[in-house]
Amino acid sequence: MDQNHIVTIDGPVGSGKSTIGRLLAKKLELVYLDTGAMYRVVALEAKNREIVPEDEESLGKLCREVKISFKHDPEGQRVFSGENDVSGEIRTPEISMLASKISALGAVRKELVHLQQQAGQNGRIVVDGRDAGTVIFPRALFKFFLDAGVEIRARRRYKELVEKNMKVDYTDIFQDIQKRDENDRSRSLSPLKPAPDAVIVDTSEMTIEEVVGRLSLEIDQKAASLP
Repeated sequence: MDQNHIVTIDGPVGSGKSTIGRLLAKKLELVYLDTGAMYRVVALEAKNREIVPEDEESLGKLCREVKISFKHDPEGQRVFSGENDVSGEIRTPEISMLASKISALGAVRKELVHLQQQAGQNGRIVVDGRDAGTVIFPRALFKFFLDAGVEIRARRRYKELVEKNMKVDYTDIFQDIQKRDENDRSRSLSPLKPAPDAVIVDTSEMTIEEVVGRLSLEIDQKAASLP
């Protein structure tokens, strides 16, 4: 696996990982993989099949059965479960919280990490998530951890959902993000944390263009220093 050409972007919900990852991949002409979307698809299918988060065995089996794919269009990446476009369904607060719960399960992580590593086995990929640089691709040379204050991240997520014509309440979004932060950082399996060699970027006061520029510069500088 050529991990020299793998860029990992980790961080909490609302830190801008998906948007930055997609734009960075486009700029660098690399493949983009949204690992969080994969957990969301499993969460959606679990809800539809009435599989509770406590049924780890059934969730592991579901991960082996579900067919997750991505397609790109001018408006952004579309996410599919089988033949169904679930791009909108997986972004609701309910599915976000459910995905946070099931992503802490060993059986679920084992199956999806395997799929993610397969996707990056030839390198030339930008991967974002919660443990892309710590667990999925620990030997990747280009690692980043994006962060921002809870209020800023809540406003971003609220704006994103409103623009998609979803009926949401800001207070609910804020509380959901606080809860997800707690779940992601305190879980025993692959907790959310920066990789020791990751570049930490606080995006609170930065535009999307500034963040992409910062990451691109860091990659160029490190690549230039390699033997």
